[in-house]
Amino acid sequence: MTKSTISHKPSLGPVGAGHARPGLPRSANPSLRQSKTDLCCPPAAPPAEVSLQTLEGAEADEELAKLAKAIGHPARVRILRLLSRKEARVCSQIVDELPLAQSTVSEHLRILKEAGLVRCAQDGTRVGYCIDFDGLRRLKALAAII
Repeated sequence: MTKSTISHKPSLGPVGAGHARPGLPRSANPSLRQSKTDLCCPPAAPPAEVSLQTLEGAEADEELAKLAKAIGHPARVRILRLLSRKEARVCSQIVDELPLAQSTVSEHLRILKEAGLVRCAQDGTRVGYCIDFDGLRRLKALAAII
C-alpha cells in the first residue's frame, strides 16, 4: 500500500485576532468574519503502515465494530459530510446546519472523536473540529476486506 500525503492549509493566525475597525460593524471586518472558520486542527501524524495482518483478526473486528457504531447514526454521517467539505468547523457552525440541539451535536462529535474519525483543536472556549482522514482510511480498509 502506498503512503499518501495530507496537505493542510496553514492557519491564518489565532482565532479572534482581528480587531474591529472604527466605523465598521464587526461583520464588515474581514479578519473577524474569517476568524470563526479559520480554527484549524493540528496536522495529523503521518499514517501508519497498514498490513493485511492489522486488517484481520479479533482486534480488527472490534475496531471495525467500534467505527461502524460511530457512523451508525444519520446525524453522525451528516456531520462527517459537513466536515469533509471544509477544513474545520466550530460546533455552532455544525449546529446551524443540523436540526439538532447544541448538546446533541456535541455528543455526536464526542462519539466521532472517540472513534478516531474526527480531530479537534481548542482555542479559548471554542473548539474546532475536522475529519481525521487517517481514521477514515482505516474504516475504509477494514470494511473493504469483508
